[in-house]
Amino acid sequence: METRPKLLVVDDDPDILDAITTILGTQPYSIETARDGVECLDKVREDTPDLIILDLLMPRKDGFAVVRELRENPKYAKVPILILTSVREDASRRRYELETGLAMDVQDYVEKPISPMDLIDRVRSLLGSSK
Repeated sequence: METRPKLLVVDDDPDILDAITTILGTQPYSIETARDGVECLDKVREDTPDLIILDLLMPRKDGFAVVRELRENPKYAKVPILILTSVREDASRRRYELETGLAMDVQDYVEKPISPMDLIDRVRSLLGSSK
């Protein structure tokens, strides 16, 4: 039996979580959710996902800190990350570089809103390229 790719969707907005899980639930994926960066990192440690869909602006620990922690740990450094946020990409990348001295190592970056088909296509592409 083929295993379904594991996705971890991380956003503090329950409406966004519902929308993304509904859209991606039409595909052959196993989907987990987290509402902030602390919960995200706990879930990654429990069961490493095949792809993380990550918001940047969240309580307790933001997406910038999540990216930094994942990329600093060799065990999780290669987990693909799709940023899905309302923050403009150029501003996010500049902030990350100023805070870390490094370029933000993510595989895709999308500013909200995203169309259902675009989300499905991007996830499919990232999962295909991570194998």
